Amino acid sequence: MPRTPRSPAPQGPVTLAMVARRAGVSPQTVSNALNSPDLLRPETLERVRRAVDEMGYRPSRAAQALRTRSSKLIGYGIQPTPSGTAAPVMDRFLHALSQAADEAGYRILLFASPPGEPTLEGYEELLGQHEVDGFVLSGTARHDPRQAWLAKKGVPFVGFGRMWSGRQIGDWVDVDGASGTDAAVEHLAALGHRRIAFLGWPRGSGVGDDRAEGWQRAMRRHGLPTRGRRAQSVDDVDAARTAVKPLLDAGATAVVAASDMLALGCYHALRERGAVPGRDVAVVGFDDSPTASILSPALSTVAQPLEAVGRECVRLLLARMTDADAPPERVLLEPSLVVRDSTPGTDAGPDGPKAPTAPDAP
Repeated sequence: MPRTPRSPAPQGPVTLAMVARRAGVSPQTVSNALNSPDLLRPETLERVRRAVDEMGYRPSRAAQALRTRSSKLIGYGIQPTPSGTAAPVMDRFLHALSQAADEAGYRILLFASPPGEPTLEGYEELLGQHEVDGFVLSGTARHDPRQAWLAKKGVPFVGFGRMWSGRQIGDWVDVDGASGTDAAVEHLAALGHRRIAFLGWPRGSGVGDDRAEGWQRAMRRHGLPTRGRRAQSVDDVDAARTAVKPLLDAGATAVVAASDMLALGCYHALRERGAVPGRDVAVVGFDDSPTASILSPALSTVAQPLEAVGRECVRLLLARMTDADAPPERVLLEPSLVVRDSTPGTDAGPDGPKAPTAPDAP
């Protein structure tokens, strides 16, 4: 019988990337097929082997050794904390991530990332030195270049945070901020509050907009007005103290803040006008930072399950290292409301409690 002719051999040496394109998989998957075939699905392994045979690919011993070497290191870029803010959430996340990685036999390799919007600085250098097996990303934002760049290179990664854009790339773990602020409004409404304001971050922040949406959703569900009851501030105590004043002047009896830092600014604004947080105006923060429980009064706040976030990030990253072609996995975790003295019970009337220093709302 006549033999089926093979496809003409490409000009020049056949590379792993060329085989990956022929098989329609990532370079990492081709590497797994050659060195750890048990990690792949049978159909994926067969497709890669067929492409290897058709193209006559033969990896060099040196290249093969390089690709199979595992550093047991996971890269994490850490940004400086802006002046006037605190980063207790990311500190706790990093501890949780490190602990989860340690239990899996890995170590977290920290490298400096510049302040501001996410960039590729640091990532290119580490990959050029072949020092990490994958990356955990935080501070994800709209137009973030890191996910697409890492995916194109076949480098495993997982994000703490959603992409906040129409195009979702890769695996991520996040906390449902909208659910947290929704629960805060539910708690305040059950106490009799009707003039519930929201102090958030400037619009355009994915995390901040998510938390604002939860407040709006709950307010609509209870038939409560939102117009004129929302203010915005950067995550700074003095800026928050100034930003919340119009809400208090308009008669807000409760304030839901997008962070504990903003809630602390609200505390300062209330004390400036002789009012007492919790007694005159209820305040709820977000993040359950270390200072929340030692404030006077202790701050009710929304706690993020950071230990679970750390565990899930490591789990998803190791799964991606094992099978680069598995469908993306996205995990959205529920936060929990921690009730303390800043939201006491009330015998409010139909309009809810009123701050004694603020005029009645129209």
